[in-house]
Amino acid sequence: MEKKIRRYDLDWLRVMVFGLLIFYHVGMFFVPWGWHIKNNELYDWLRYPMLFVNQWRLPILFIISGMGTSFALAYRSGKTFRLERLKRLGIPLVFGILLIIPPQVYIERLVNGDFIGSYFQFLTSDAFIGIYPSGNISWHHLWFLPYLLVYSLILSPIFIYLRNHPDALFLQWVKKLMQPKFGLYFFVIPIYFVEAFMEPYFPVTHALIDDWFAFTMYICLFFFGYILISVGDIFWEKVDKLKAWALVIGVIAFSTRLIFWEMEDSILLHFVDALFAVVNGWSWIIVLFGYAAKYLNRKSNLLTYCNTAVYPFYILHQTVTIILGYFLMNKDWNFGIKFLLLAVGTFFVSWLLYEGIKRVGVLRPLFGLKAS
Repeated sequence: MEKKIRRYDLDWLRVMVFGLLIFYHVGMFFVPWGWHIKNNELYDWLRYPMLFVNQWRLPILFIISGMGTSFALAYRSGKTFRLERLKRLGIPLVFGILLIIPPQVYIERLVNGDFIGSYFQFLTSDAFIGIYPSGNISWHHLWFLPYLLVYSLILSPIFIYLRNHPDALFLQWVKKLMQPKFGLYFFVIPIYFVEAFMEPYFPVTHALIDDWFAFTMYICLFFFGYILISVGDIFWEKVDKLKAWALVIGVIAFSTRLIFWEMEDSILLHFVDALFAVVNGWSWIIVLFGYAAKYLNRKSNLLTYCNTAVYPFYILHQTVTIILGYFLMNKDWNFGIKFLLLAVGTFFVSWLLYEGIKRVGVLRPLFGLKAS
């Protein structure tokens, strides 16, 4: 087994992207897209920063997860890794479905007039009947966990083979592709075909079994993450040299997409927009990796704390946001006040809950923490 490696920049990116999720889901309360509950006033302008974040937020999380898998498998057997994934992802998922998600569904049903009664009545009658959205059993924002678990189980034999054969022809071929100045953009090609030929026909459902576009896109990105770490220092050298160029390309690509979104839909526009979409998203991912590697690859006590807290925060935050949003949604207050109250309230309530959870041994595994 290889010596355990830690990239603190990846830890910081993971913490920051999951932290961004709080602001993103607070934004969903105000933006004119479908979500579980909505504010009494929606803000069309908010869709632009939300769309910008959408380009890279989830993709970079799956890439970082693939990278983390490479580090984990460097010092674990395949069996140990799979068992660890089942415990760390499966237990919080089941617990979340049973106890964390039902308050979200209850409030949604209450707001839409689909249920009248107390939360206790909901739990003892309708909460576990049928699959969401027609029924009430759901994993809601925890959908990331089953996807990551399935990807880990499916791809672990391939990952173990590549770990045991560092000079495999496939890895040598990837290194060769990455040699040119813009070689990292070769990774755009497979995800372009997914974006161009699957996205129009398979709406994102986060239901796993019928979510063909999202499932395929994210498993590609998860695989990319493993490969980018497996090729060694060449990846970090390339992102360092390319980060400034990627920033320029990202600005141009996103600006172009803003123009496309105002144009009438057509088949030709879709295929062109799909290209700009994947180039844009990939560019911002390179930017984030490049500048994080330059400025954030250092250990700190704050990072140690945040890195442990981020998983429980992820599990808890949306339920807290929706509960707080329920009490704010019909208030005649302006956007700034409501957004601030929701964001700060979600953070502090989640933090207080985390501080309690980490001190109770039996609760720790339910939130993805190591048993004390």
